[in-house]
This record gives sequence, structure tokens and C-alpha cells, in this order.
Amino acid sequence: MPARKSCLLAIDQGTTSTRAILFDGTGRPLRSHAVPLRQIYPANGWVEHDPGEIWQAALTCCRTVLGGRDAGEVAAIGITNQRETSLLWDKTTGKPLHNAIVWQDRRGAARCAALKKRGLEPQISRKTGLLLDPYFSATKLEWLLKHVKGAKVRNVAFGTIDSWLIWNLTKGQVHATDVTNASRTMLWNLKSRDWDGGLLKLFGVPRAILPEVRESRGDFGSADPLLLGAAIPILGVAGDQQAASFGQACFAPGDVKSTYGTGCFALVNTGKAVPRSRNRLLATALAQEQYAIEGSIFIAGAVVQWLRDELGVIAGAAESQALAKSAKPAEGLYFVPAFTGLGAPYWQPDARGAILGLTRDVGKAEIVRAALDAVCYQTRDLLEAMRRDMSAAGLTRLRALKVDGGMVANDWFCQRLADLTGLAVDRPKVTETTALGAAYLAGLGAGLFRDNADIAARWALDRRFKPALAKRERDRLYAGWNDAVSRVR
Repeated sequence: MPARKSCLLAIDQGTTSTRAILFDGTGRPLRSHAVPLRQIYPANGWVEHDPGEIWQAALTCCRTVLGGRDAGEVAAIGITNQRETSLLWDKTTGKPLHNAIVWQDRRGAARCAALKKRGLEPQISRKTGLLLDPYFSATKLEWLLKHVKGAKVRNVAFGTIDSWLIWNLTKGQVHATDVTNASRTMLWNLKSRDWDGGLLKLFGVPRAILPEVRESRGDFGSADPLLLGAAIPILGVAGDQQAASFGQACFAPGDVKSTYGTGCFALVNTGKAVPRSRNRLLATALAQEQYAIEGSIFIAGAVVQWLRDELGVIAGAAESQALAKSAKPAEGLYFVPAFTGLGAPYWQPDARGAILGLTRDVGKAEIVRAALDAVCYQTRDLLEAMRRDMSAAGLTRLRALKVDGGMVANDWFCQRLADLTGLAVDRPKVTETTALGAAYLAGLGAGLFRDNADIAARWALDRRFKPALAKRERDRLYAGWNDAVSRVR
């Protein structure tokens, strides 16, 4: 008797780890396994990953969560991934030509500055919704094509990490990406929903090496049965932030979510029309032909890792909550964690981090609190810009901020986030919303869920954190943050 296809397998390939989660047919997580991802720093401001390591980790994670279970029970696979990270591989051998260049990498900064000087940023922004920054894939791909031996031969394939995983899962049968990942390359036109010929020419990219772009809820082939034990269809693909938005059921204009992982990424749904930010945020594609305005902060959870690994003031992330609670007020202390430059709304890749306002009585507790505060202040930077964009477009005001990611397990951080942004913060019961969003997309494709309303009904609140800080005090503290940022710009 054939197995009942009642489960969904989500692959969540992130910046610092690769994870697979097996969900049941209702979206409840059953099993999870993660493998840390090694960070490679070839030069100052350069960050790379080993593509082979990523693929083997993804395979290991999938096999681990499927261990002892009939793979025929899995209705579909959903994939979500770190976006903008770029690589080239040989279609014949399937071998990468170079390490993947990670989204955090800044080697394209000089190229972006030169293009800005030529006055090309407005044109690029109109087409892609993005600003000229080395964060996006275009300058990473341009660098690979110029510097990697054999990169211009005819059998080369380009991809973001989703494409790389699809290629390997299907044993080279499918070279594809989805609209959300394509919209982060700075090569894809939001309005025409196709690769832009003018941008391909500008960055010297042959169209032949690019993946086919498919809708997020789409058919991306099937995993080779020798890999996982069955030919499981891949029916959902989305970049990590768009997947988290889907997992948070942000389906209506004004729905906003913020994910706190290595970085912080806030997206507000703007509906079916292609938006335009007038406040140096980004326009980006969501699943199911919707769009969003997005703000990107490069350093969020990474500042906690830095406190642990480089400064040595905490033994683990969980310790940050107790230290932050115990900290003295430390008036005027601000931590600007611009380790890899400043993201939205500043977009200054050459800015560097600083701790300002140090006094003799500042200790590790105060520095930890200032680091967590910095994530809250940066979130407010994004929300303020979003409010202005939404108002200018005549769209509804922002609703409560739905949060997810590793940092939101910290109750003190969530309350501080509400206090310093002035917006209620909603934490869901399932905080692995990135993987959940990929599973939901795959489940829609497999017929396990009827529609978005069916998914929205499954979203469950764990706790709401309401602002408790007076507006005058909140604004006074934020003014101090703005002054601190101005000193590192």
C-alpha cells in the first residue's frame, strides 16, 4: 500500500547554518536537524562559503530528519535560502568554479561607487527596486566572471543558493530560481518580471548562464530518488525573508514582519502593485505576485555572536538576556555595529562600527544591552522609513510587528523592541517561520492547504509585547542613536 503523503520537508539554508525541518500536514514541526556553516574571510570585507559544504550539509540534514521514516510520506520539498549569495558551477561536472560570494561581501563596493558616479543608480532602481550596493548579486557575478578561470566557457551556470540546491537535488535536470531570489540579483526587472537586457549588458552577464525564473509556488522538478529514497517534488522556493513573510501570514498590505538572524530584515506587504521607496528602502518581489518594501540591517544576531566569540563577554546567546536586565542605565552609551557597513536606510558600505559614550563605570552588562538596543534602533530606522513610504503611496498604516528568528526567544529583547519602536511586537508560537513559509508554499503546491486564508488561520500568537516606554523618552533615546550613527557615517 503506498505511503500517505502527509508531511512536508523544508530546507532552510542560511548564512551560518543549514537546517532541514520535517513538518506534518498542518504545519507542525516534527523533526529538525542543523549543521553549522563555516565562514571564509579571504580579505578585509570579503565573505565566502564553500558550495560543496552547503550541498553536503543540506543532504545530511534531509537524511537525518527523514531517518526511519518512509520518504514516500513526504508530499513535497520547500527550499528557502540566504539571498544574494552567488556562485558559478560547471554544468558538465557539477563542480563549483569558486567559493560562493556571500551577501555580506563588500568586494563590489568600488564598482558600485563608480556606477553611482556615472548617475546610473536611479535607472537601476526604477528597474529592479534596489539601490546600487555590493550587497546584491550583480557585482558579485561580475567579479566572478572577470576573475575566475573558465568562468566564460559555454557550460557555466550561475545561481543563488536555491538554484544550487535545486540543481543538486535534481541531479542537474533543473536550473531554475524563483521570483523572490531573482528580484535580489539587481539583474531582474520587477515590472517585466524577466531578466533585464540592459542590466545584463552593463554587468557583462551572458543570459545563457542564468537560471529560468519560476513562481515561488511552482514546479522545480523532483529530488532524485537515490538521494532521499523517493522522487519528492520540489514545489516551493523563496528567499529567506520572503519565506518568513509567507510563514508569518503577511498576506495583506500593511502586514509587516522582521526576522532577527545574522542580520535583520523587515518587509511590509504592499500588495499587487510594484512599489517605489522614496526613503532608500528596497522594492522586492513576494510570492504569489505580490510585492513588498524591505529594509535590510546587516548586523543583528551577528552582534551577539561577536560579543561571544570575539569579545568573550558572554558564553552563549542566552546569557545576553540576564546581562541586559542587570545593566545600569549607562546614559549616552550607544553601540553602532557597522562591522560590514551600514545597510538601509543609509547604504554606506565603508562605515565601520563604534561604541560611543564609554565611561569608567561601563562594564560588560552595559555593552551587551547597548548591542541589543542597537538592533532595536536599527529596526526603528526601517519602520520610520516604511511609514513614510506607505503614507506617500496612500497605503494602510503599519500593523503590529510580527517577529521571528533566533533573537526573539529573548523576552527582554522583544519588550525592548516594542519600547524603542513604539509598535506592538507579536511573537508566534512557531518561530522557525522561514522554514515554515517554504513548507507552506510546497504544501499549497501539493494540495495540503487550500489557500492563503487556510494558512493564515493556522498562525498562532505566543505572546504580544506592548510598548511600555513613554513616547518622549523613546524619542529622546532615538535622537541619541541618530547622533551616534552620524559619527560613523
